[in-house]
Amino acid sequence: MEISLQGRSAIVTGGSKGLGLAIATRFIASGANVAIAARGREGLEQASKTIAADKTIAGGNVRGRLVATAGDVAKAADVQRIYDDAMQAFGKIDIVVNNAGVSRAGAFETLTDQRMQEDLDQKLFAAIRLTRLVWPQMKERKWGRVINVLNIGAKAPRAASAPTSISRAAGMALTKVLAGEGAPSNVLVNALLVGFIESDQHVQAAARANVPYQDFLAQRGKTIPLGRAGRSEEFANIACFLASDAAGYITGTALNVDGGMSPVV
Repeated sequence: MEISLQGRSAIVTGGSKGLGLAIATRFIASGANVAIAARGREGLEQASKTIAADKTIAGGNVRGRLVATAGDVAKAADVQRIYDDAMQAFGKIDIVVNNAGVSRAGAFETLTDQRMQEDLDQKLFAAIRLTRLVWPQMKERKWGRVINVLNIGAKAPRAASAPTSISRAAGMALTKVLAGEGAPSNVLVNALLVGFIESDQHVQAAARANVPYQDFLAQRGKTIPLGRAGRSEEFANIACFLASDAAGYITGTALNVDGGMSPVV
């Protein structure tokens, strides 16, 4: 089934690398205009080059337009600027992917108020603020897609997984609340829950463990029912489906993308 996002415009936060970059690439290959947002300008410049050179985009030519905007989604003023830059470039926003945020975890007694607040700002409040900005126009046009990228800890938090599992669980609740409010206006809101998928975070984890990256993936992959790590392109394909008209009857879901890793469906 060919998925088309022709004529749609999207914002993807955390779009300079990993899952965000894969999603932006897939969206553009499907015809969407995409604004990628991240904190570092250098990373955004490299991401723009990577997308332009990606061979999955027919003929190496970007089908949708790409703009890159620097900002820290943990700051309300930066979220506003990201939205304003995308609106100036495209005139409308049809799709938002709230993807920014890294997993931080530790024993409960080590977590200060500041660490908890920083995690909530980066993950939960960033999604709230950006979605609030796009919500009125999506409802007015009777078409919109919001995809919240969480992780499987949102459903099945383990010990010493705060603050990230707490922020992600709140993100899943936000998804359900927004889905109910958006449904009468055909604004669909879903969450994708990450399991063990290739990403920059795992590159860093392998380096800290002094293990070659591919060996790290292979070792961790053995613990997953499918026997391997997921690929960012596989995750992006599902995001693209949920962003399209093909997924017009799916809202309020939290879908595990984890190779069977989560104990909760």
